[in-house]
Amino acid sequence: MRLLEIIDSWSLQYSERIAHVSADAALTYRQLTSQSNQLAQYLSATLPHDRAPIAILGHKQSEMLIGFLGCIKAGHPYIPLDASLPAQRIEAIVRTAGATLFTVDELKAAAQTPLSENFKIQPPEDDDAWYIIFTSGSTGIPKGVTITRHNLENFIEWILAEQKFKAADEVFLNQAPFSFDLSVMDLYSSLATGGTLFSLTKEEVTEPKKLYAALAKSQLTVWVSTPSFARLCLMDSSFNADLLPRVRKFWFCGETLTPEIAASLLERFPQAEIWNTYGPTEATVATTSIQITRDVIEKYRPLPVGKAKPGTRVEIHAADGRPSPSGERGEIVIAGENVSVGYFNQAELSSKVFFQIDAQRAYHTGDWGHTQDGLIFFDGRMDFQIKLNGYRIEIGDIEANLHALANVQDAVVLLTLKNERADHLTAFVILKNQASQNDFELMRAMKRQLGERLPDYMLPRKFVFLTEFPTTPNGKVDRKKLAESLS
Repeated sequence: MRLLEIIDSWSLQYSERIAHVSADAALTYRQLTSQSNQLAQYLSATLPHDRAPIAILGHKQSEMLIGFLGCIKAGHPYIPLDASLPAQRIEAIVRTAGATLFTVDELKAAAQTPLSENFKIQPPEDDDAWYIIFTSGSTGIPKGVTITRHNLENFIEWILAEQKFKAADEVFLNQAPFSFDLSVMDLYSSLATGGTLFSLTKEEVTEPKKLYAALAKSQLTVWVSTPSFARLCLMDSSFNADLLPRVRKFWFCGETLTPEIAASLLERFPQAEIWNTYGPTEATVATTSIQITRDVIEKYRPLPVGKAKPGTRVEIHAADGRPSPSGERGEIVIAGENVSVGYFNQAELSSKVFFQIDAQRAYHTGDWGHTQDGLIFFDGRMDFQIKLNGYRIEIGDIEANLHALANVQDAVVLLTLKNERADHLTAFVILKNQASQNDFELMRAMKRQLGERLPDYMLPRKFVFLTEFPTTPNGKVDRKKLAESLS
């Protein structure tokens, strides 16, 4: 598969077809190809030919797509950064990656350079990095997952064969920011099939009136989101087939899909298929899939995440590393061509979780799972990494940034459940000096300080201020007792 060539080919077949819509702006395939070529020429003339990453900062603008392809054509992997990230987080990522940073405004100006007849695209080889997605790191420093051209093309080949999208006819929902790897699913499925990517901005996602107005005009055929976002939409009775008459597929990844959400969607959108997928960023977005029918909902609780994609092995390993028998819980391990080459510039960290099985790259997911009836089930995290609203979060990352605040002596963060579902984060904090403010004022001040270091989705909703933490017999913080104190 030559993904870059396929994307550019749409500018010849359907030059004026809309490739991307965001807010009131639209980008055609002709513009995407010509402007990404112009940007690539500018980058090639401006930056060293060293394949160093380029960070692209923006929020759902078409210039980000131009930037992604422009970087690839100039021989550089890209790092997508959403404008909602705090400045300190952006600086840490750029510094860790040794990247050059471009804003969408800078990209827009650079993409206007007239194209020379002598310019040649420098497409990546199979093992060259295509993009680097930065995820939460337990030390407080984000880590970059390197996805190669072969990783991405292997993923796209699978989903195109499985989902059978209609060429130059589909409209894909883009709910997740481009800095979140769920967006890779809708972005490249759309570009590979000559589809239209319909992006919802942060403002549209957070304001119901604007959200439903956007959905009403979208002409969506393929819904791609976290289950949490679908659950939010289902709270409004107008979210049904009358609002989205063309939608024929709901495609989920990023967190657990509940039977209740799936059943509600099948009831309101009887013409649509519901698909559940699973996979960590380190294995290129998704590795397993299954169509969720009424029969599946009636038979299984929780819902299965399906079967492994062709050419990929998903195994459940016991503590000794041996495969677990059906029905027994163990760690989900993934091996295959979709597994990342590792964390960018972090060989020691990579060696702890990436390994080989029968000469194939493999990854310790740190997820509990089991098999039943030949299907794979996700049973939660084994460590302090969690999934909240589709975002993968290292609890240690939040705790490390809390400890960095001037008046914090110690801090513990817990995931709070509601109806057995991840609902929000709670921070337990011991201060160095007794503050004069009340708890509400303290919470507001601490959220503001922490918001300068972490993105919104990582901020605890609730803060509990204590003078000491309960401990276990071995002297560790008793997180179980802290959790019980909330009930």
